[in-house]
Amino acid sequence: MPTTAAAPGGSAPATPDADRTEELGRELDRLRAEVVAARGADDARYIRTVIAVQRGCEAGGRAALAVSLFPPAWIAGTALLAVAKTLENMELGHNILHGQWDWLADPAIHSTTWEWDFVSPADAWKRTHNHLHHTYTNVVGRDRDLGYTILRMSPDQPWRPHHALQPLYTALLAPVFEWGIALYDLEADAVTQGRKSVRAFLRDASATARKAVRQGAKDYVLFPLLAGPSALPCLLGTLTANTARNVWAHTVIFCGHFPGDVRTFTEERLDGETRGEWYERQIQGSANIEGGPLLHVLAGNLSHQIEHHIYPDLPSNRYARLAPRVREICARYGLPYVTGPLWRQYASMWGRVLRHALPSHVGFGSRYDGGVERAVDDAPGQVCQA
Repeated sequence: MPTTAAAPGGSAPATPDADRTEELGRELDRLRAEVVAARGADDARYIRTVIAVQRGCEAGGRAALAVSLFPPAWIAGTALLAVAKTLENMELGHNILHGQWDWLADPAIHSTTWEWDFVSPADAWKRTHNHLHHTYTNVVGRDRDLGYTILRMSPDQPWRPHHALQPLYTALLAPVFEWGIALYDLEADAVTQGRKSVRAFLRDASATARKAVRQGAKDYVLFPLLAGPSALPCLLGTLTANTARNVWAHTVIFCGHFPGDVRTFTEERLDGETRGEWYERQIQGSANIEGGPLLHVLAGNLSHQIEHHIYPDLPSNRYARLAPRVREICARYGLPYVTGPLWRQYASMWGRVLRHALPSHVGFGSRYDGGVERAVDDAPGQVCQA
C-alpha cells in the first residue's frame, strides 16, 4: 500500500518505488482525461464572463480616472483599473497563453493570438515560462525561475556575496515586477553562457522595447491626455494600479514555488525521468495558497499551483474542483502536498529568501535546511497543513 506523508516535524517516508510512481502517473493521467472529456459550455461561459468583467472594470476605471480631480473618482478609478489589470494578467493572460482555452477554437481567446497587458511580449513569456519553467520546474541550473537569475533559493545554488542583499532585491522587485520579468525574459544570462546568440538577444530586446513603448504610451500618455484637466491624477492613478498589480503578481508567484517546504532538485533528477517522476517533481516543487473564490480568481487560480503545474493546459476554473482529488492522491502515494493560507506561505517564502541570503553553513534553523529542499530519495518533504 502507498505510504502516507509524514506529519510536520516527523521523519519523511521513502519515495514510492518505480512501479507505484508510474501508477501515480497513470492515475493523474486518467484524472486529466476526465476533465478534458468534461470541458464544455460551462467552461466557455466562465472565461467569457471573466473577459466581460475585466473589460467592464477597465472601462469603468478609465472613465473614473478621466474625472479624477474629484477624489472619490480617483479612488474608484484606481481600484477598478487595478482589478482589471490583475484579472487580465493572472486569470486571462497567463492562462490563455498556456493554451488552456485553445480547445474553444476561438481566435480571440487563443494562445497564438492573445497579447497581454504586460511589458514582456507574449512570445517571450511563452518561451521562458511555458517551456523552460514548466519543463524544468525547480531544477537547479535548468529552471531560471528558481531565483530569476538574481536570487539564491536552494542550497544547491552556489552562494555569492551579492546574495546577502537578496532580501532587498526581493522587496524592490515587487512594485516593478512586470519590468523585471521583461528584462528576465530577454535571457541575457543565456547570451553570456553561449546558449543564445547576440542576434537573437537583440531581436528580442527590440520586440520588448516596442512593447514597452506601446504600454507606456497607452497608460502614461494617451489616457492622461484624454483626461484633460485630470491628466496628472489620471497618470498617478494608472501608476498606482500597475504597481498594485505588480505587487500582487509578485506575491502570488513567489508563494507558488518558494515556501520553505517546497523542494528543489539537481539536474541528475532529469536523467531518464518518466511521466510519473515528472508528476512527482511538479507536485513537490509547487505550493498552494488557501482562500475563497475571490482570492483564487484574482490569483489567476495560481493559488492552485500544484494543480496548475501538473495540468498547465487545463482550464483554470477546474483547479478548485481538482484540488481535493489531487490532494487525496498525494496522501495515498506518500507525496507532500504543500498548502496553507496566504500569510503563512508569504512568511515562509520570506524565510527562504532570508535563509539563502547567507552561506549554507550559516542559518536560522532546520526548517530551511537543504534536506527539506534537495532531491534526495529519502526526504520528500512535509505536508504543510492549513
